[in-house]
Amino acid sequence: MGQIKLTGSEWSVLDCLWRESPQTVMQLVANLGKSVGWAKSTTITTLRRMEEKGLVHCESYGKGKSYTPAVEKEKAEISETRSFLDRVYRGSVGLMVSTMAQRQELSSGEIAELREILAQAEKEGKK
Repeated sequence: MGQIKLTGSEWSVLDCLWRESPQTVMQLVANLGKSVGWAKSTTITTLRRMEEKGLVHCESYGKGKSYTPAVEKEKAEISETRSFLDRVYRGSVGLMVSTMAQRQELSSGEIAELREILAQAEKEGKK
């Protein structure tokens, strides 16, 4: 699978499966009902579409089905982050952070965390 593009609904299902997998249809219905308020029919329709797109694996047993993610969480996060940066900030991490800093949307804890991340990246880049 090349670049991974997920809808909000697909993220909800995969996030549920990344936390615990495999899950039966009824487990997913219950979990997604709690987390995003979906009805049983919405969950089943979304799962069917995701299976057709190759985003989840389905295993049938008797009358039941269980699902596992067919997409790695890290790959989905990287793809979605790159897509977001390209769309909103012309691919520039610096522009994104600058925008957030100018709007004072970064807490002092987040700024400290960014400094640590950058220091570690710089350290690893010099190896």
